[in-house]
Amino acid sequence: MRLPGDLEIPARAAGVVLFAHGSGSSRLSPRNRFVAGALHGHRLGTLLFDLLSEDEAADRRAVFDIALLARRLGDALDWVAARADLAPLQVGLFGASTGAAAALCAAAAHRGRVSAVVSRGGRPDLAGSDLARVEAPTLLIVGALDTEVLELNRAALRQLQCDKRLEIVPGATHLFDEPGTLEVVANLAGAWFAGHLTEGGPR
Repeated sequence: MRLPGDLEIPARAAGVVLFAHGSGSSRLSPRNRFVAGALHGHRLGTLLFDLLSEDEAADRRAVFDIALLARRLGDALDWVAARADLAPLQVGLFGASTGAAAALCAAAAHRGRVSAVVSRGGRPDLAGSDLARVEAPTLLIVGALDTEVLELNRAALRQLQCDKRLEIVPGATHLFDEPGTLEVVANLAGAWFAGHLTEGGPR
């Protein structure tokens, strides 16, 4: 299957981050694109792609099929590894909502190939038993007003056995629509990926 994606690699990139969007979204997500733009400033490339075909995206079962979404991320990891220009780069995964669960499952399945994970308003609980198998340093970002998801993230944090952190963004709800909150997300994600993907510069 061929799925559309947007790849952007800045000069002297030290890493590349693959984005996994949430349910009802796509590679055109303005929030993910905003974060991607911030990552470019950290010498990080980005790949935003649709996890599902148009027909699959219309099927609610596929939208919430975490195993399927994680396999698609695994295929994207293989695609990156097969490209001579991308293979030397360290790889991170950025997931939002259900995409965060898929990112964590993919990180668990491809240990040693994923250098860091960031979840934005994610549902890491949907990764189930894979949480304990994640080795990549993982940052969970949740809005302070997204109370139900915040509790799910706190529970997931206890299950993660890797280098991990939970950042709570004051005044933010699930979509980080409040002024300045998405900027906080972008800064947190940029610092996390920069610290774990760019140490030592390009490889």
